[in-house]
Parts: sequence; structure tokens; C-alpha cells
Amino acid sequence: MEKELFEYRLNLNRRRFLSKLGMGFGSVALGSLLMPDLFKGLQSAEDSMTNGIRHFAPKAKRIIYLFQNGAPSQIELFDYKPKLNTLFGQELPDSVRGGQRLTGMTANQSSFPLVGSFSDFKQYGQSGAWISDLLPYTAKIADDLCIVRSMHTEAINHDPALTFFQTGAQQGNRPSMGAWLSYGLGSENQNLPAFTVLLSRGIGNGQGVYSKLWTNGFLDSVHQGVQLSSGEDPVLYLKDPQGLSRQDRRIMLDHLGELNQLSYEKFGDPEISTKIQQYEMAYRMQTTVPEILDVKKEPDSVIKLYGPDCLVPGTYAANCLLARKLSESGVRFVQLYHQGWDQHGDLPYEISHQAKDTDQPSAALVTDLKQRGLLDETLVIWGGEFGRTNYSQGKLTPENYGRDHHPRCFSIWMAGGGVKPGLVYGETDELGYNVAQDPVHIHDFQATVLHLMGLDHEKLIYKHLGRRFRLTDVSGQVIPGLIA
Repeated sequence: MEKELFEYRLNLNRRRFLSKLGMGFGSVALGSLLMPDLFKGLQSAEDSMTNGIRHFAPKAKRIIYLFQNGAPSQIELFDYKPKLNTLFGQELPDSVRGGQRLTGMTANQSSFPLVGSFSDFKQYGQSGAWISDLLPYTAKIADDLCIVRSMHTEAINHDPALTFFQTGAQQGNRPSMGAWLSYGLGSENQNLPAFTVLLSRGIGNGQGVYSKLWTNGFLDSVHQGVQLSSGEDPVLYLKDPQGLSRQDRRIMLDHLGELNQLSYEKFGDPEISTKIQQYEMAYRMQTTVPEILDVKKEPDSVIKLYGPDCLVPGTYAANCLLARKLSESGVRFVQLYHQGWDQHGDLPYEISHQAKDTDQPSAALVTDLKQRGLLDETLVIWGGEFGRTNYSQGKLTPENYGRDHHPRCFSIWMAGGGVKPGLVYGETDELGYNVAQDPVHIHDFQATVLHLMGLDHEKLIYKHLGRRFRLTDVSGQVIPGLIA
């Protein structure tokens, strides 16, 4: 009798009750993965894959983010300031600088000599956008671009600034933008992750990029970005081990899924279900990813459009082409990081090479998407984490100078996906130091991007540690002037 009473009390234990409750959910999760059509009912395939939480009709379905890591100088590329050339070598007025916080690289600098761009500018498109001669291919697509010259941020050093752009916070352990979109919208293709990452590096000083920039943070790990490498194996450990057939792999995964299911039934940890999903996704990716990453089937016209470097794995050009292929195949968010834009010295030489590496492929991506009828539903973003100063860091000559970090104003561009084409939004002052009109903060930018994807940034939330978190933290507003 005492034994039966003990077992009865044990069955009332809260932990055991919750673990038993989880048994049904775990079986449902596993069943839906192994038999994807099990719970579709009358829904369309697209509805079932995107989990239907959009708050309103989207203007874009996918995002390709061409992140220029290290902060391109807006004064050499998009923000034409002829007055700086007439004031060469003169001191930046204290009234303009306004006691702004400086980095450790110029805080002890005794003077702040102004320096204009060594590059020439011309106006392009119906908008009359001023674009540098360093970007001849970008200039040709001026009427497709929405150039924002009034971006600003609080972060003044690379790591927090980069983290701020990607996660909405300068600290780590927050979900990245791609993870938020994966969480909110799911994937369009069950054989591919919703969020992928590609890396490349140019000639200049390469600031590091870390996995925290594509982390899932406190979201389920299924939302973490999948990094694709330029080596023989684009996704590590995706291939079957030597001597293991595809059928053997399937049997192994089935048994592994059963073991994980037993663990889930015992402990009720939702991360175990996530692991089941990840193993199944990896299995499906074995056939999908190699086919997508094979550029040999691309016609000569496409290779010519992106340039010969697109055939060299790991280059920016190759990653731009892969970004189109991944996006076209249903990857929700494709993130590129191109390092080398941190030009504290020798700027004319380094930025010329960076522009040459990135100009043609970036413009080609927009053109390629447009020719395929995909630009209207694909938002392309180009830009870095902050801008560069209008004064020189260190020694100044007309042929050789550098620029320090500048968070008060910088330029990015967007194309497709519901933004206004042929638009120049925002202005800086005549010295290119402060925003003079239509400021756009990082959180405003993030709110607008989510809006274009059909998501209200104030409603896309996740409760963690007793607080409701969102990508835009506690601020940000959609910028209607950017939306078509």
C-alpha cells in the first residue's frame, strides 16, 4: 500500500507532470518534420511555411543585406561635399564638432584638418543623385536606388556599432535581424535554412566578424544563421562520412530522432525538438545546397554581369551571385559581410580597391534580380556600421590621408522590396559632419525593414527573463518617406 501511495505522489510531482504533458507535443513536432504535409489541411504550401503571423501585407518577401564591414567613407562615395575641397587643411570649427566623443585614435590629435574627397562626383538618374566616379556600375542603376544620406548611430567603435546594426543592441546575446525574421516568418523552402551568411574580405584593414552577429540569441537555435564557407564543403559536416551511404544516413537519423524524442519526453526541453529539426534540415540540405552553390550552370551573360571574380569562391562577387541563387531558392534572409573598409590611413588607395571589388557585383545583383522579375519582392541593402570623419586622421596630404569613425551621419542604399526607387533621402550639413534634414536612426531603419516584410516592429516580440524584447528595443519608427 505504501508503495502504491509513493508512486501516486510521484505522479503528482510537477516536473513529472510537465514532462508527461510534453510527450504529445514532442511527437507532434517530430511527426510534422518527418511528414511535412501532416497538418497542412487546406492551407497552401506558402501559408504553411511562413506560419502566417504577418501583421499586414508585405512589400518584400526576402532580404539580401550587403554589409560593408569597417564603415565605407560616405564623403568619397555618396555624400558630395565640394566645400571641403575649398577648405583643405583648415581646422574643423569647434562649433560644428560640438564636443562630440572621439575614438582613442584621434582623441589626442592636436588638430582636425578638413579634407575633401579625392574622387570626382557626377549626378545620375532622375533623382540627380551625386555618386562618386569610384562607383561607375552603381551609378548606372541610380534610378533603382533609394540612397539614405542621414543615417546616424550612438556607437563609435566597430564591434558595438556592428552589433547594434544587426541586433538592435550594442551588447551581445540578442537575436540578429535574420534570426528575428526567421522567428517571425519562418522559411519559404523546407530544404534550406531561413537565414544564411557569406563572408568575404578586401584589401584594407579587416575588422573581425563573429558568429554573435548572426546568432539566435535567446530565440530557439533553429533561427541562427547558417554560415556557408568558400571551401570544398560550404557547410561543414554536411556530407556523409566516408563509407556511409545515404540510406545508412537516413536510418541513423531516424534512430537518433527516436533517442532525442525519448529525451524530450523525459525532460521536456524544447531545445531537444530544435535539435531534431536541425538534423532533419541538414539531411535535406545535402542535396539542395550543392546544387544551389554550383555556378557552372549560369549562362555567360550572368558571369559577365557579375564579373570574372564571381567564379572564384569566397570573393565578394561570388557571394553576390550565390546570394541571388539562395534568395531565388527561398532563403528568407541572406547576409553578406565584406571586410576591409576601415581606412584610418592610405584611404585613396584602399577605398579605390574596395570600390572596385564591390561596385560591379553589387550593381549586378540589383540588375540580375530586376531582369528575373525578383527585385520587387527582394529588398537589397548596402552599407556599413557608421561613417567617416570629414577631417583627416594623422598626416594629411592631397594624395594620402585617413578618416576616423563618424557615427553622426553616413550613407546607405536600398533597392527593390518596396522602397522608393530613384530617391535621395536626408541631407547633411555643408561640411558633411551633422545631419541637417530627415534623420534616420538605426532603430528607424530596422523598423522600416520589418515593415517592408509585413511585420510591425512593436508586435514582433519575444518574452525573455520577464521582459518583452524586440529588434528595435524600446524605440524606432517607420520612415514613410522611404516606402513606395
